[in-house]
Amino acid sequence: MLIFGMGYAAGRLADRLRARGWEVAGTTRDGRGSSIAFGDEAGVLAALRSATHILSSVPPTDGGDPVLAHYGDAIAVAPASWVGYLSSTGVYGDAGGAWVDESAAIKGRRPDRNTADAAWQALRSDVSVFRLPGIYGPGRSILERIAEGRAHRIDLPEQVFSRVHVDDIAGGVIASFRGPAGVYNLADDEPCHQNKLVEWGCAMLGAPMPALQSIEEAGLSPAARAFYAENRRVANGRAKRLLGWTPRYPSFREGLAQR
Repeated sequence: MLIFGMGYAAGRLADRLRARGWEVAGTTRDGRGSSIAFGDEAGVLAALRSATHILSSVPPTDGGDPVLAHYGDAIAVAPASWVGYLSSTGVYGDAGGAWVDESAAIKGRRPDRNTADAAWQALRSDVSVFRLPGIYGPGRSILERIAEGRAHRIDLPEQVFSRVHVDDIAGGVIASFRGPAGVYNLADDEPCHQNKLVEWGCAMLGAPMPALQSIEEAGLSPAARAFYAENRRVANGRAKRLLGWTPRYPSFREGLAQR
């Protein structure tokens, strides 16, 4: 497996694969440790020629998808039998709290993300695109935000979000090795308001409950405000039917228990 972008989710996948005896190579910006520097064209092209599986977890920027821009032509003709891309359920945009599946229109507020999702699908016939909601897991969850005093309860009672545990992303990617290529939502079974996570986490930690505030009162960053600008429930039935994937952590309760 060659992984472009050894971040949080991709790193957990790499650990799972190595535990199963896989050889995993990955790129980082600077080639730290045993990784390949993204700009090391010779090293990356050599890895592409030998990889049986290729995954990109590198997000697009305003300038486009950097992996496709630098190595898209090489990936298109690489001998790998499987190619994957970690996308975002943000491509669906605001659904007013309704359920969205993979047939929903692509109308997200970030054109770069929408374009990258479509470009990976068009790259070759064996590409699997995984659309991910909010990612959480050990060291990166509401529990850390509560402990650091950064958690908020926002007074938007109709707001609903989906999320996925980082290990369920790895499980979905691995399940797809034996399934048909295509687009898959990887999300847990229980979309809910973010306030439920805050309340559950505070009870777990014995921490005081943050006051209920409006977005203006909470003083949220532009990125956090944008998070609350979209409201949808993400359906995961296609991955269950076609990949035989089932989330190990079907809700935040099971996921947060695995600290």
